[in-house]
Amino acid sequence: MTPADDTDHCPASGSTQHGYITDKDKYLKRLKRIEGQARGISRMIEEERYCIDILTQADALTKALQSVALGLLDDHLRHCVRDAAATGGPAADAKLTEASEAIARLVRS
Repeated sequence: MTPADDTDHCPASGSTQHGYITDKDKYLKRLKRIEGQARGISRMIEEERYCIDILTQADALTKALQSVALGLLDDHLRHCVRDAAATGGPAADAKLTEASEAIARLVRS
């Protein structure tokens, strides 16, 4: 997404401050933990560990990423989409379409 794109900010406020900003530190901490999990899986493969053990860790990593994605989606719906819906007009339609597409991507993953 480019900075000039109308969907990169919350239209009601015109701000580029996103809904997750209040939980930014929490998300960064979770992502650091996820990075560690990914490095751990790489190490397990390098050490030729048992396949099922690696798959168990990969599943945990996937669930951790899904948790972050769902949290970000929730923040987006409660902040950006809600503000756009309150304002109305084409920006509201764009935010709803954007959110719907994001949900579809999450469901497919």
